[in-house]
Amino acid sequence: MSHSASEVLQKYSNNTPAAADTRAAIEKYVQTKTVAPDTIASLKGLVDSIDSQVRPHDTVSNVPQGMVRNEIYVASEALRIMDKQKAHAFSKDDGAVLNNYKKQLDHSTKFIPTWVKVAVALGLGTMVGWKRIVVTVGERIGKTHLTYGQGASAELVAMLTINMADAYGLPVSTTHVLSSGVAGTMDGQRLRPAMEHCRNLALAWILTLPVSILLSGALFWVFGIF
Repeated sequence: MSHSASEVLQKYSNNTPAAADTRAAIEKYVQTKTVAPDTIASLKGLVDSIDSQVRPHDTVSNVPQGMVRNEIYVASEALRIMDKQKAHAFSKDDGAVLNNYKKQLDHSTKFIPTWVKVAVALGLGTMVGWKRIVVTVGERIGKTHLTYGQGASAELVAMLTINMADAYGLPVSTTHVLSSGVAGTMDGQRLRPAMEHCRNLALAWILTLPVSILLSGALFWVFGIF
């Protein structure tokens, strides 16, 4: 792909020599959006530099962190600006080659890792429902507010239980384990848990799986219609 893009840029460079520092020349073009006589040739040199660094590796993700990723960002942004400005009269086929090359560059660098998506989802969920979670676990499971000792005991039991489940490959819910630990500390102090809230928690645990199955199945059926 880099080779095809390089050939296209060579056609439009008018045999002008590239700048001594191709990356600096393209960075200047991105900043000023002003085309210099050596802009196309410098961009070709940058594309060739990216190709020489990426080619020894199977994928861009295996390329060591460093200059090449910055060069990819610069090259991609330069191609975007050129396409927007229409400053160079690329033919339809040549423009398609460059656009396809830009998409490949963006695909290799402009992505969100899975762990970031999970962290954002957890953060948003906690941000929206934190008060209800805190009040339920800290105040409503028992008939008295949770003490520091009870909280520490429940957290310790939850940690041990989750680690054991992880070791044996058992699917458990952190919330379920911790809530059960809090209820246990109430019972340990001979303070009967608030059965109404415990019953609601148990119903939520039991209904989560079938309701999720039904909702996902219904959405899949609706999307299938369209």
